[in-house]
Amino acid sequence: MNITQALSAEFNIKYDYAQNIINLLDEGCTIPFISRYRKEMHGSLDDQTIRNFADRLGYLRNFEKRKEDIIKLITEQEKMTPEILASIEKANTLTELEDIYRPFKPKRETRATKAVAKGLQPLAESILRQETSQTLEELARPFVNEEKGVGSVEEALAGASDIIAENISDDAELRKKLREFLFQSGIIETALKEKTNDKTPIYETYANFKETVKTLPSHRILAINRGENDDCLKVSLKVNEEKCLEIITKHQKAKVVGSPYEEYLKNAIADSFDRLIFPSLERELRTNLTETASEQAIKMFEVNLKPLLMQPPLKDKIILGLDPAYRTGCKIAVIDQNSNVIDTTVIYPTPPHNKIDEANRIITNLVIKDKIDAISIGNGTASKESEVFVANLIKTLPRKVEYMVVNEAGASVYSASKLGAEEFPSFDVSLRSAVSIARRLQDPLAELIKIDVKSIGVGQYQHDMPQKRLTEVLDGVVENCVNSVGVDLNTASYKLLEKVSGLNSGIAKNIVEYRAQNGKFTDRSELKKVKKLGDKAFEQCAGFLRIPNEKNILDNTGVHPESYPAVQKLLKLFGLKEEDIGTEKFAHIEKLVQEKGVDNVAKECGIGSPTLLDIIKELLKPGRDIRDELPKPELRSDIMSMEDLKEGMILKGVVRNVIDFGAFIDIGVHQDGLVHISQICDRYIKHPSEELTVGQNVEVKVLGVDLAKKRISLTMRFDKE
Repeated sequence: MNITQALSAEFNIKYDYAQNIINLLDEGCTIPFISRYRKEMHGSLDDQTIRNFADRLGYLRNFEKRKEDIIKLITEQEKMTPEILASIEKANTLTELEDIYRPFKPKRETRATKAVAKGLQPLAESILRQETSQTLEELARPFVNEEKGVGSVEEALAGASDIIAENISDDAELRKKLREFLFQSGIIETALKEKTNDKTPIYETYANFKETVKTLPSHRILAINRGENDDCLKVSLKVNEEKCLEIITKHQKAKVVGSPYEEYLKNAIADSFDRLIFPSLERELRTNLTETASEQAIKMFEVNLKPLLMQPPLKDKIILGLDPAYRTGCKIAVIDQNSNVIDTTVIYPTPPHNKIDEANRIITNLVIKDKIDAISIGNGTASKESEVFVANLIKTLPRKVEYMVVNEAGASVYSASKLGAEEFPSFDVSLRSAVSIARRLQDPLAELIKIDVKSIGVGQYQHDMPQKRLTEVLDGVVENCVNSVGVDLNTASYKLLEKVSGLNSGIAKNIVEYRAQNGKFTDRSELKKVKKLGDKAFEQCAGFLRIPNEKNILDNTGVHPESYPAVQKLLKLFGLKEEDIGTEKFAHIEKLVQEKGVDNVAKECGIGSPTLLDIIKELLKPGRDIRDELPKPELRSDIMSMEDLKEGMILKGVVRNVIDFGAFIDIGVHQDGLVHISQICDRYIKHPSEELTVGQNVEVKVLGVDLAKKRISLTMRFDKE
């Protein structure tokens, strides 16, 4: 297989572009670097496409390696034929390859291998050839041999039947036909196990459930799997066995119907299906369903995580973080505009203490003293009571203060982590959580990357996923977000720096150590002095690191140092100076470039047109944060409870999680409401993610409220004028 050609066709890109991407990846270039700074080499593909390309490249290389291994293994057995080799070369999937290799694969001891050891292989072949008028008994009699363990004609025929059954089950083409039939017509059935446990009520939906395999949605597959793993559900695959036997019979080259051995062969076929083929294909089908469902769930996590990480920061604000609790009190941490902790305390406004007046005095004094702009409340235990307290308090404050309830998922993970202890060695874990809660409102990306993203809680069944694959995909999302935004070289934590293209944990720590010993960086080129940060790492990371307020304004942009000479040529071409960058004088550059011709200007500057356009975009707004272009977080100054909700009420909300069958919306009542996929919009959509993203501000109408079950049904399908 020509892998480059295959990828070129699959991704619908030029052959040269496909080869360039492969070469860049093989040279050790990162996906963010390739996507951002090598656009001319791949036709300006986005990072997600290049990431998918890299995944497929890995798959195809492994596929080709497996082909080579199988050819070698069969050849070593001296069983390779031109037909087998052609089948291997023709195979398009790993499943097809493994089916071809199946008959040659070393087997553990089976009924068939035992029969072969007893010398019954020629008998099985003779029965299949049907080249004689002898009866089965007459064929089998010469194979009766006490010394070999064949004591009778019946035992000889039984052993030959085992060999025939295994040969049938090893037929690659037959397995392919049956696999497709099972997928198209098989039915998954579930039932509650008689022996119950405390998790059984969760799976009552599946007490008497059945659905065809091909229509079973991903979230249902994962729910069934979890029920089975929790020992609550019995799961089975039901198929039309008669039809399956018919498929096998038709497929056999030896004529079965009308054969003198018809009954014997039909029994061998039935045995092959019941004992060997069906159990194997059932396991395979369930595995494939799980893998597909897991990939869909991972994709959903990926789709949800990006907008969560890319939520706009609350810049230049002083924020009070409140970690709610009952008995131990609510921990408070105040952070300044640069995320530094400037105050901490504990208040007890919630039961059993209910020291509301004291808590009011403490927070009011902090608001006045620290000039607090916003309060960030964690959504965990005692969140509702804490929110009521804050909502009432801010009405009495001498300055405008708003609040927001933030998702504190994973805050406890950070608090108890090694990094949490390194950052705040003198704080207890709950106080570290308060800091994290405040920072999540101020700069979600910088804070959320400190924890295992699987703990953030914006997916479904994430703990049931193949963890290596989940981690790989989510790390890709984090890498994309961090590098899209850029990182302040002088303030970033090593956890943030290690996500930058070309850097790892060791180099990131060396950067922080260099900063501590030598003071802040004043120039990107100074990075080369950092221990273990060589030329390749510099090439990969430099464009994504920012140095604000220093002499070279280009160091605070996404312009790569390799393009600094091109910037000088661009400025000279239009009679501009470096100090004009970002000013009104520079604002007309786009129009001037268009008049002269983008390609012409790019050629004069010695770069490609995509790179030129990216440079211009950066120079128009040095230090820009792409998150600033997104809708700001919704801060609140009032509160409602679930009891206040009435059918037909129209409310503003924020999307907290998008799942296969709908989306959960935070409408400020401490219980997220569900918008079912059918209630998202008037047109048909395959998936909620076509319309909604995590963090999106939406308007919803209440369809119904179930206080007992704490369920809120919402719709977005109403006249919003």
